[in-house]
Amino acid sequence: MTVLLLAAALVGFGLVLRLPARVVWVMLGTLWLSVLLLHLVLPEDHALTRALGGSFAHWLVGGGVVALVLLYRKGLAALRGRARPAPVSAMQGGAGTQGGQGTFSPAELDRYARHIVLREVGGPGQKRLKQARVLVVGAGGLGSPALLYLAAAGVGTIGVIDDDTVSSSNLQRQVIHTDDRIGMPKVFSAEAAMKALNPFIAVRPYNRRLTGAEAPALFADYDLILDGSDNFDTRYLVNAAAVQAGRPLISAAITQWEGQISLYDPAQGAPCYACVFPERPADGLAPACAVAGVMGALPGVMGAMMAVEAIKEITGAGEGLRGRMLIYDALFAEARGIALRPNPGCTVCGGQAGAG
Repeated sequence: MTVLLLAAALVGFGLVLRLPARVVWVMLGTLWLSVLLLHLVLPEDHALTRALGGSFAHWLVGGGVVALVLLYRKGLAALRGRARPAPVSAMQGGAGTQGGQGTFSPAELDRYARHIVLREVGGPGQKRLKQARVLVVGAGGLGSPALLYLAAAGVGTIGVIDDDTVSSSNLQRQVIHTDDRIGMPKVFSAEAAMKALNPFIAVRPYNRRLTGAEAPALFADYDLILDGSDNFDTRYLVNAAAVQAGRPLISAAITQWEGQISLYDPAQGAPCYACVFPERPADGLAPACAVAGVMGALPGVMGAMMAVEAIKEITGAGEGLRGRMLIYDALFAEARGIALRPNPGCTVCGGQAGAG
C-alpha cells in the first residue's frame, strides 16, 4: 500500500506539472528499483521491508510483467503507425517528378486507402504504382482482368496493344468488354472501361498488331510488360523484345482448365521465356482456346494473378515469380510451383541470365 500511494503521488505530481509521460515512467521505474534494492539489502524482518510489503521476487516479477505490457503496447503502436496513411504533404514530396504523378488528391487517398494501410505497400508503394508505366499485350481473356485490376490499383500509365475487335464470343470470359461495345476495337473498349473505373490514370491504346520492328522501342517506354496474348508467335515476339529492352515480362497462358504464369527477367538473373520454351509445341499439342475451349472464369483467375505479380514487382512487396512458374489446375483445384533455370545456350537472351 505504501508503494502504491507513492506511485499515485508521483503520477499526480506529473499530471499537475504536465510532465511528459516518459518522465513519469522514469520516476515510477526509479521507485520500483528503489523498492527492489531495499528488499535486496535489508533483512526480511526490517520495519521498512515490512512497510514496503511483498518480497524481492514478487516485486521483480511484477515489474517484469508491467515492462512486458509496455513493450507490447509500444510495438503495437509502432505497427499501427506504419499502417496509418501517410500525410498528404509527405506523399506529395520526393518522387513526384513525372508530371505530378507522385501527388495524391484527397479523393485518391480515399480510393487507395486499402493499399495504403497494407504494410507491404503503404504510401511509398502506392506512389510507385502511380509513377509506374505498364504495357499489356492483348485485351482478351487474360488482358481483361489484368487491365481492370491494374487500373483499380492506381497504376499511373497503362498501355494496351491489340488489333482485334469485340465479338459476342469474347464476352464469356473477356470481362472488360460489354455487349453494347461489340464491333469496337478492343483497346478502345478497354480504355473506356478502365477510365470509367479510375479517372485518375492515363491509358494509352495501341489499336494495331504488335510487330517485331516496333516492339523493342515501345517496350523501352514502359517499366513492366504483361503478355496476355493467345498465340506462340506473339509470345516469342514479346519475349525477344522484352529481353532487348531489358524489361521484366510477366507472361501467362491458359487452356481449357489449366493456366500457368511466370516472371521472365534475364537482366536480373532469371530465365527468359525462350529459356523455358525454346521451341513451340508441335501442331495439335497446344490448341488455341477457340479449338480446345476454355472455362470462362479461368482467364479471370490467371489475369488477376498477372495483376498481383505486377503490383508486387512495382512495389517490391513479397516474393514474386522471377525464376519460378505457378501452374493452376482449376478442374481439380490444385496449384503447384516449379523452379525455372536460365539456359546458357538460349538463342534469345544469349546466356545473359546464366551469366547473371
